[in-house]
Amino acid sequence: MSTAPAVVVTAPRRLVDGRERVTLNTAYVKALESAGLVPLAIPTMLAAERAAAALAAVQGLVLTGGEDVAPARYGATPHPRLGDVDPVRDAAELALIAAARARRLPVLAICRGIQILNVALGGTLYQDLDSERPGSVVHTDETSRHAVRVEPGSLLERTLGARSASVNSRHHQAIRDLAPALKAVAWAEDGVIEAAEPADAAAPWTVAVQWHPEDLTERALFEGFARAVA
Repeated sequence: MSTAPAVVVTAPRRLVDGRERVTLNTAYVKALESAGLVPLAIPTMLAAERAAAALAAVQGLVLTGGEDVAPARYGATPHPRLGDVDPVRDAAELALIAAARARRLPVLAICRGIQILNVALGGTLYQDLDSERPGSVVHTDETSRHAVRVEPGSLLERTLGARSASVNSRHHQAIRDLAPALKAVAWAEDGVIEAAEPADAAAPWTVAVQWHPEDLTERALFEGFARAVA
């Protein structure tokens, strides 16, 4: 009997009914399980060295959505419209990214995930798109979708099987300066980067998207991730 590969999924802390709890949107669990993977939730409140140790027993890493990344991580001062931050989560996820790269594990980064990955590799962020980079797309609209253009020949195009998509991208932060180790491979109509992957074609499978594929009916990203970890 074959064993399904296990992957770490970052699970943030939230205040629920007056008590702090570790939470994970079940959409991630369903999407990963439907792709044949076993998702293991790792609390992002763990000390960085313990969080990284969790990767020893798995075959991939999923970075989930959530709070803003603390601007101190990329040398910026807080913007007046900066949202909630969790420096402990930042530290844990930065350690996970470093450990995953050292072990050459596949990485799927979603929403906040693309942002913390970009920061981990030396990039910076817009702290608030509406005020710092206003454009034609309302990126904070949770009820609508918008088009993205996908780079021909990219890993993302091969994974999606398409050069365009309609996505449920809902965020107020985004990549400003792209990390040197990454290349942009999808853009919204206003030019905001919506996806990135390693600039080095020999790097382990890594796809980072600004949208929320776990909420969509299409499964291409999760199935591509599953093939990479198999």
